[in-house]
Amino acid sequence: MPVFLGEPRYVLGEQEIDHADLPGLETKAEQYGLALEPALWGWGSVFRTERGLDDLAVDAGTEALRAGGTDPGTVEALVLCSTYLPGPPEGHGTFIRGVLTRLGLGDIPVYGTSMGRCVNLLSGLDVATALVAAGRFRRVLVVTADRVFDEDTRITGYALFSDGGAACLVDADSGAYEVLGCSSAQETASLDWSSEISSDLAKRVNQRLLGARGIDVGELDALLHSNIYLPLLVMKERQAGFRPGQLDTTNISRVGHCFAADPLINLADRVAAGRVRPGGHYLLASSVPGSRIGVLVRTPEGEIDGR
Repeated sequence: MPVFLGEPRYVLGEQEIDHADLPGLETKAEQYGLALEPALWGWGSVFRTERGLDDLAVDAGTEALRAGGTDPGTVEALVLCSTYLPGPPEGHGTFIRGVLTRLGLGDIPVYGTSMGRCVNLLSGLDVATALVAAGRFRRVLVVTADRVFDEDTRITGYALFSDGGAACLVDADSGAYEVLGCSSAQETASLDWSSEISSDLAKRVNQRLLGARGIDVGELDALLHSNIYLPLLVMKERQAGFRPGQLDTTNISRVGHCFAADPLINLADRVAAGRVRPGGHYLLASSVPGSRIGVLVRTPEGEIDGR
């Protein structure tokens, strides 16, 4: 059964902050051994919110539903991806109830992905795609939302974090992008956060997704990647076989690293800029130490509707 991805949308925190105004930047840079050279790392703006995680999830989901005029009553399942839900597990049910109710969704099942860190969204897309391909559901809403709860963690040794969320629909009937496949690669011994991101795992995902379809890595129109520090991103993705022209690093400085939402944010912005071609192949991919997930999509031949 074909599976489609449609209506990629996102929301960001309401407060845009220039990196130079982030408290403790110099101290953090010294701590992580980062030269105070913004252009080198891609330091630009980050977005901060005072709203709750549920507000970000609802706003992102609402944007995706409204984009295609989708009746919430036709959504048969929700995949909710967040790195951290505040409070004890006893409150998770109330959190989910609020999100479902505010989105206008019915008594539908909710699947959560939360332990993959910055690959959570792509893990959720993998789950949603499998559910639709199996015929379990015909339309699934996928939502990711995350925010920094401790401002001391907004600046890290690999990224400047923004608050926000993203969402899309995974559908059996229609969508701007056909999902050709999802793949993950894992190295269990390297899952600890002290390990490095592995370009070998990216190569493995590329082989599984592209090799089986006779597509060379260089033939991809673009990689929709995480917005981590510029030299780290470029080095790891070049080692994985991607050309510089396949990387669009603009959002590293424009929005920062929005947890797991980056690949969908980058896809939505690419569409809005008119830089998606008919019949093009695009890879949404993200890595954390010990894990890489990729989702390969193709646009149809003919006019692109921007969704």
